[in-house]
Amino acid sequence: MFPPQRATQSNNNLPQRTFVRTSQLVESHVDKKPPGRPTSNSIRRPVVFVIYYSMYGHVAKLASSIRIGVERAGCDCRIFQVAETLSNDILTKMHAPSKNIEIPIITPSQLPEADGVLFGMPTRFGTAPTQMKTFFDACGAHWLSDALNGKPAGVFFSTATLGGGQETTALSCVPFFTHLGMIFVPLGYKNKSLMNLDEIHGGSPYGAGTLAGRQGERQVSQLELQIAETQGIEFGKTVLKLISTRTGHT
Repeated sequence: MFPPQRATQSNNNLPQRTFVRTSQLVESHVDKKPPGRPTSNSIRRPVVFVIYYSMYGHVAKLASSIRIGVERAGCDCRIFQVAETLSNDILTKMHAPSKNIEIPIITPSQLPEADGVLFGMPTRFGTAPTQMKTFFDACGAHWLSDALNGKPAGVFFSTATLGGGQETTALSCVPFFTHLGMIFVPLGYKNKSLMNLDEIHGGSPYGAGTLAGRQGERQVSQLELQIAETQGIEFGKTVLKLISTRTGHT
């Protein structure tokens, strides 16, 4: 054994220990959240893109009402228009008004930013117009990468007459959705005004719609705007359900 004096000197050179109660720790095991599950403060609002082409303004008006519905459902909404493919000379001869320059032109690279997309368009012989088809055709990279797979998509439209494509225009978009793995979300008959026979109106279970007339002379009615808002609400609810399922929130 060492002499008591040397032992005392050796003990004096040792660092002093500090004891902390478990209850004083910054992180308490009881308060820890399960790994991989975000807290309620980290839940983001889903983003819905409303992308349209409008020559005489009818589809643009529907888009405004759809935006109101999407935001009422609890989603953020961003409105875009697709690029024009007709020359200014042709547009002038068709008496088409100038486009709203405050609405940005969408690019295919922006699509993956959306949690859901609603496409609005006038009909061309019962199908989607060239302007929208051109945009669809530019999405080949998303087809290869599956960037849009599982994202909901819907359609709203404008036709000249009742039989001009209030159903087929939406159906002509379904092959695009299918090849990209998107989920087509129709309106159904959630808004019973679709069954209204007291006045002429557009819209179908495939989506909200309006009737523009042969020369674009008819304006969007309040009933049609109401149906469009309903589509925005119901589509927004669907997006919210899908997001909550994927993130583990109910």
